[in-house]
Amino acid sequence: MADSSKVAVVTGASQGLGAGIARAFRERGYRVVATSRSIEQTDDPDLVAVAGDIGDPATGPRVVEEALARFGRVDTLVNNAGVFIGAAFADYTEAQYRTKMATNLDGFFFTTQSAIRAMEGRGGHIVQITATLAEHPIAQIPSVLASLTKGGLNAATRSLAIEFAGRGIRVNAVSPGVIATPMHAGENHAALGALHPLNRVGDIADVVRGVLYLEDSGFVTGEILHVDGGWIAGH
Repeated sequence: MADSSKVAVVTGASQGLGAGIARAFRERGYRVVATSRSIEQTDDPDLVAVAGDIGDPATGPRVVEEALARFGRVDTLVNNAGVFIGAAFADYTEAQYRTKMATNLDGFFFTTQSAIRAMEGRGGHIVQITATLAEHPIAQIPSVLASLTKGGLNAATRSLAIEFAGRGIRVNAVSPGVIATPMHAGENHAALGALHPLNRVGDIADVVRGVLYLEDSGFVTGEILHVDGGWIAGH
C-alpha cells in the first residue's frame, strides 16, 4: 500500500474517537503506535499499544521513543487524549483543574515536542482534537476548563503551524461538537443533539473523516476544522 511505510501516533486510543482514528490509519496501511491509560496489545505487529497516563510528562516522549524504536519514524501525531469536566466555574476543585491541565495541555505539550523532534528533517503532520464548545460556549453547559484547555490547543495549533511551516511540518485541529462515544450515555443523545443546528450528535466516523481530510490535504495548515453539526455557525 502507498502508506505502508508511514507511522501514526494516536493518544487516548483505547476507545471512542482515539480507537476509531487508530483503526482508520491502520486501514490505510499506516503503522500505528496507540497509547492510553489502559490499552491492550493486539496480535497486529503493526499496531503497538503503549499504556500510560498522557498527563505524565514522561509518557508522550516514551510513546514517541517506542515508535522510533519499532518503526524508525513518526509521520503523524493525533493528540486525541482529553477529559471533559463540566461544572459551574465556582464549583471546580483544584484537583479537577489539575487533572484537566495535565491531560489536555501537559499531554499535548510533551508528546508534541517529542514528535516534532522526530519529524524534523522529514516533515510530518500534527492534529489536535479540540472542541467547538471552547469557541462557542452555551449557557446549558458551563465549561470554562474546556475553554481554557481546548481553546489553548486551538491557539497553539495556529502558532505551531506558522513556526514549522517552513520545515515541512503541518499542524491542524479538528473541533467536534458532541460525538456519540462512551463519554455520553445513549439516553442523553437526544438532548445533546438538540444543541446542534443539525439536531443530532455526531458519529465517530464524522471526526475520523475530518482527521483523514487534513492528513490528505498537503496545502492545509493552521486550520481548525469544525465537525460540529453547525454549532460554530450559531444557534
